[in-house]
Amino acid sequence: MTHINSSNPANFISPGAPPLTQDQLKTLVGQAALQYVVPGEIVGVGTGSTVNKFIDALATMKDQIKGAVSSSVASTERLLALGIPVFDSNEVSHLSVYIDGADEIDGHGNMVKGGGAALTREKIVAAQSAKFVCIADESKLVQTLGKFPLPVEVIPMATQRVMAQFAAKGGTANVRLKDGKPLVTDNGQHIIDVTGLQIADPLAFEAEVSQWPGVVTVGVFAFQRAQVCLLGTATGVKTLTF
Repeated sequence: MTHINSSNPANFISPGAPPLTQDQLKTLVGQAALQYVVPGEIVGVGTGSTVNKFIDALATMKDQIKGAVSSSVASTERLLALGIPVFDSNEVSHLSVYIDGADEIDGHGNMVKGGGAALTREKIVAAQSAKFVCIADESKLVQTLGKFPLPVEVIPMATQRVMAQFAAKGGTANVRLKDGKPLVTDNGQHIIDVTGLQIADPLAFEAEVSQWPGVVTVGVFAFQRAQVCLLGTATGVKTLTF
């Protein structure tokens, strides 16, 4: 079911107002996500430019929460800088909500994530959360996953073999670089990005690729899919529920 969130007038754009930039849309959905934060509890926090807007908004109610579990070093640093306590995931048995962005999301809440190289920790925090709230702008909504290059975190010694397995599926894989060298994740691993895929059955695809030796995490989030997506649009925040 899809509906427009009418609970907060700030979620709407006044008729005749100039179109918002992508950055402004990210700010809007980041603020809208505050309604899903449960006072007195610890909130799961993702990674990326849209999530940074949520973290900034979360700082306005930091005295109402115990703190956060973060999915990356970058998000942890931002949370701490704003005075929000960060807990290790092993210290927290359960989270009521995890709020994160997506590189793309389909009409069933399945996502591709990992553009910020934090997919493994994102999937871990999502797995311990009762609800996944995705925050994104409308350019991220797709009919079939595969438009955005699929990130896969791999153990370096398995890189070439995993890339060959994707080639057998019709995909083209490249090692993600940073400063001319393979990017190293927070977990000490590498990322390959795969293009040319059409992921018609995300659940089966995630289950299969996750079993390939050397794959740490595949960036398809179907087992940990979103239950809610706050989508920034030209007319305001649209709430998609799955």
